[in-house]
Amino acid sequence: MKALLFFPCLHYIFTNLYYNQLVYFDWGGVILITIDEKMGNLKEIVREMGSALVAFSGGVDSTFLLKVCREVLGDKVLAVTANSETYPIREFEEAKRLAVQFNARHEVIETLELEIEGFSKNQPDRCYHCKHELFSKLTEIAKKDGIKYVLDGSNYDDRNDHRPGMRAARQLEVRSPLKEAQMTKEDIRTLSREMGLSTWNKPSFACLSSRFPYGQGITIEKLQKVNEAEEYLRELGFYEIRVRHHGEMARIEVSKSEILKLAQVGEKVSAKFKGLGFIYVTMDLEGYRTGSMNLTLSEDQICTNE
Repeated sequence: MKALLFFPCLHYIFTNLYYNQLVYFDWGGVILITIDEKMGNLKEIVREMGSALVAFSGGVDSTFLLKVCREVLGDKVLAVTANSETYPIREFEEAKRLAVQFNARHEVIETLELEIEGFSKNQPDRCYHCKHELFSKLTEIAKKDGIKYVLDGSNYDDRNDHRPGMRAARQLEVRSPLKEAQMTKEDIRTLSREMGLSTWNKPSFACLSSRFPYGQGITIEKLQKVNEAEEYLRELGFYEIRVRHHGEMARIEVSKSEILKLAQVGEKVSAKFKGLGFIYVTMDLEGYRTGSMNLTLSEDQICTNE
């Protein structure tokens, strides 16, 4: 399949069903890389590090990264999970369970994001302040343990999203092996499934602070309200969920396939949310999508890795 193809100025992704691999083409006709080659590149990147500390949340990306690091580096990898007000207990318990399953060294640190200057005010660069403090702490742990590199789970798709935390990663020389190996979210889910990881189809998760419009202050009470609202929707069987906190109004995002289901239990959900303190309870007709809070940002405010 190492043939030359010519598609000027276009970028194609071709799924080869015979080989069951994703094969990427770029203009000029050269096959760039297959998903298996990406996996090989990732393992080589990790192997060359010699030792690593993984910022481990228990999500799709960091779980996959920890598993690969554990296979390649053995005991020379340390997983560190930051427990905080913005991190639901359900996610925290899942991270601990996965670390035990991988037989990985695992440490838990406590972080207090709401006490970080610039975080609770919830400006567009909020994530920068959070990640800078987190990566600073992880760097200290790595130095103390004689670990060469601190890693995060950013993937190749994250390059063009609003990611202020990437600036902190660059400043503190935190590496992103998944991004370096050009691993997309789809790649990671596909490989996670092949590896038997339970997180392969886990919904994407962002910390609870992402539920608030920029400029609206974040408090522990608001975080608890959002967390309880989302947990209630999970109890009702909803899969992909975001409850956006717009002051007196809750804006619910679920996957498009579940919008009708949400409408059918609307009265029950509305009663629950009003019991939590919301005055108005609404459903977003566009459904769940990442970064919906970033729609209010200007081009100058968007922070990408490009």
